[in-house]
Amino acid sequence: MATATTRHSDRTVSPVFLGIAAIMVVTGWAVWTGFSANLGLAVFLFVTSGWIVSLCLHEYAHARTAHHGGDITIGAKGYLTLNPLKYTHPLLSIVLPVVFVILGGLGLPGGAVFIEQDRIRSRVKRSLVSAAGPLTNAVCVVLFTAPFWLGVLDGVPVSFRFALAFLALLEVSAVILNFLPVPGLDGYGVIEPWLSYKIRRQIQPYAAYGLLAVFAFLFFVPGVRDAFFALVHTVMEGLGIAQLETYCGWDLYLFWQEQSATCQEIVSG
Repeated sequence: MATATTRHSDRTVSPVFLGIAAIMVVTGWAVWTGFSANLGLAVFLFVTSGWIVSLCLHEYAHARTAHHGGDITIGAKGYLTLNPLKYTHPLLSIVLPVVFVILGGLGLPGGAVFIEQDRIRSRVKRSLVSAAGPLTNAVCVVLFTAPFWLGVLDGVPVSFRFALAFLALLEVSAVILNFLPVPGLDGYGVIEPWLSYKIRRQIQPYAAYGLLAVFAFLFFVPGVRDAFFALVHTVMEGLGIAQLETYCGWDLYLFWQEQSATCQEIVSG
């Protein structure tokens, strides 16, 4: 039987998460002030840590919603501590999403926390569990883009503006991708409880390949990739962020590559 002390420890924010958040704050300050011998490295650390923080919040939202929905095993698994090392698949949840950012400037979602769906009897609650993660990314979109559509970035260092724009792009792409009704993604999890048992059984063998299929289409089918990023940039422009800003943010992020002349000229002033 769990004691009060055990329940408290199950909900204590992990030092690992706090450390990642601290890296985001410190490197964000370094990008803002220019207090860094390598601006690109500072941008890389700021965006990567910010992206990981949002991934932790994404998984936490799934777990917290499942906990309130009836899965009382969530706390004992460590999912409520925001510790990425407690996830069922740290490689899928953290490492692969960061690799996708490096490879294609894409906020592709990773794996999820393990939810015991049988404990959640309501179909509405099961749908909410799946929707909670991408809705958290949507909140991040609002937070990261607010300085742009509120017009409060006058005088802000252009390098920080670019880095924040790129981080916002990752969140926008994550929201869109997560809500795709593809097995293995949260969008399918939202509609799955409402499908017949027969359909769910037919889809189940292919669920493990859903994320892989999305990756393949986006990276190896130019038409699909172009259409997807056209949608992402349309959303970004609606939020007050120009495509050049996100491009230069990604250009700075890839600090080990030669920076484009256009972005270098803008950053150097």
